[in-house]
Amino acid sequence: MKEYLNFGSLNNKQNNLSMKIKLTFLSAIAIGLIAIVLQSFSLKTTGEPWKKEQLMEPSELAAIINNPNAKKPIIYSVGPGADIKGSIEMGAAQEKENLDKFKAALSKLDKNAEIVLLCGCCPFEHCPNIRPSFELMNEMKFTNHKLLNLPHNLKVDWIDKGYPMNQ
Repeated sequence: MKEYLNFGSLNNKQNNLSMKIKLTFLSAIAIGLIAIVLQSFSLKTTGEPWKKEQLMEPSELAAIINNPNAKKPIIYSVGPGADIKGSIEMGAAQEKENLDKFKAALSKLDKNAEIVLLCGCCPFEHCPNIRPSFELMNEMKFTNHKLLNLPHNLKVDWIDKGYPMNQ
C-alpha cells in the first residue's frame, strides 16, 4: 500500500509540473497577445488620421523642391491658397465642393503616388481642412501620402524660414 501511495505522489508531482508548464506557456502566449494589441494601438500615437511617420518636416520638402535632381511629390494645398512652390490649390477642404474636387484629382492618381498635403491656415489642432483631406486619402487606400508638418501655420513654419514659394 505504501508503494502505491508513493507512486501516486510521484504522479501528482508530475501532473503538477505538467500543469505549471502549461500555465507558463499559456501565460507567455497571453502576454504576447497583449503586447501585439498594445503595439497596434500605439501605431496611431496622435489620435489623428495620420501616423507620426507620415509627417514631413518643412525643411525636408524645401530641400526636395530646391534640388533640381530630386523626384518631386505632388503637393496639394487644401487650405486658403497654394503658396508653396509647385503646390496645387484645392481650396479649403472643410467645404464639400473642395473636398469633392480633391477626390476627383486623387482618383486620377496611382495609389502609390508620392503626395504631400498641406493647409497652413492655423495650428493643427484647430485646422478644419487637413483631417477630412487626410482621411479621404486613407479611405481611397493611398500608400505614400504625407502631411506637411506645419504645427503653427504657413507663415511661421514655411514663409519666415525662407522656403520656396510660388511666384
